[in-house]
Amino acid sequence: MPVYEYVARDKQGKTVKATMEASNQGEVAKSLRDKGYYITKIEAEGGSGLKKDIKLPKWMDIGSKPNGRDISLFSRQFATVINAGLPVVQSLTILQRQAEKEGLKDILKQVRENVETGLPLSEALAKFPSAFNQLYVYLCRAGEVSGNLDGILERIASYQEKQQALKGKIKTALTYPTVVLAIALGVTWFLLTGIVPQFAGILDQLGGDLPVITKVLISISDFLKYQWYMLAIIIGGLVGGIMFAYRTKKGRHTIDGLMLKAPVIGNLIQKTSIASFSSTFGLLLKSGVNIIESIDITKGTSGNVIVEEVLNDAKQAVQRGEQISSTLMKHPNVFPPLVSSMVAIGEETGAVDSMLEKVSHFYEREVDEAVDGLTAALEPMLIVFLGTVVGFIVAGMFLPMFSIIGSLSG
Repeated sequence: MPVYEYVARDKQGKTVKATMEASNQGEVAKSLRDKGYYITKIEAEGGSGLKKDIKLPKWMDIGSKPNGRDISLFSRQFATVINAGLPVVQSLTILQRQAEKEGLKDILKQVRENVETGLPLSEALAKFPSAFNQLYVYLCRAGEVSGNLDGILERIASYQEKQQALKGKIKTALTYPTVVLAIALGVTWFLLTGIVPQFAGILDQLGGDLPVITKVLISISDFLKYQWYMLAIIIGGLVGGIMFAYRTKKGRHTIDGLMLKAPVIGNLIQKTSIASFSSTFGLLLKSGVNIIESIDITKGTSGNVIVEEVLNDAKQAVQRGEQISSTLMKHPNVFPPLVSSMVAIGEETGAVDSMLEKVSHFYEREVDEAVDGLTAALEPMLIVFLGTVVGFIVAGMFLPMFSIIGSLSG
């Protein structure tokens, strides 16, 4: 019977290196998993483990530099092969070979090499923060300790897919009004720099006193046609100033605070932040990450400094022996009473992760409704904007014509 060498970690996290007689690698993997071992590597004695004839189905192919979708797909694939009983090194070998994007292929190669030297998977992944963020690393570490890496990877994949779907909905909702606004601005620019100057020339030849609205229109047209660079400098200065301010602590606090209070969009930002907070925090707690580390990681993924500050207060409260909900209740403008009360119930019943999951589902639906509301609000605003601009241009061009016609008929 063949002899297989294996490297694994027991329930206490100690590395175990030994050999085992078995019919195949799957039998070795099953035996080790039954003992509660976390498998790192299995290979035939004197061999090199799995050979290149092992290939995943085409539907599992990872499509050049890894993005969020690539990482979530990798997580799903990784969970599949780990659940099938394959050790980590061989699983990474398969996924590396199947990767089409050179960036991901290179990352997986280096991760595999690090794991082969005895480095835990989570530490190997932590070397590539651009692909595997702090949340990913901590969850994998929890999976290693609990021996439930495949289950954790499935949760990571589901979480990433939900986050991408959330971002996708917002992008989709903003695409139509953005395109319409861009077209409207393009048409307005064409009218002001192409058509209005021609009318101005005609009116100049005809002579006569022009209405105020026409004078304003011609002044705007001349400015855009001959001093457009000034507009570019003003816009560039505003954008640059906002970007610079956002990099400062006070500036970011002010801008993020204004964004949360902004009409229409502020409601969407708040609900998106709560949905992200509850799903991230709940996932970490459910996976066995301690509460302090969970708050730290969740704080780093919030994307809003106001939310970060509240969570930092919550962390300090926990360190003092207080409950998280007590801090959330002090900030109803950031975390509504529904959220803090659900967290409080979870703390009382010992099921914070379950309550956070319910909050996440609720606010994901709220985000859907907020996105629909944003779209519904933007459409009439665009119509009013277009109507005002076109009306101003038409009035500015034709009012003097009516005056001239009236004087001629008189």
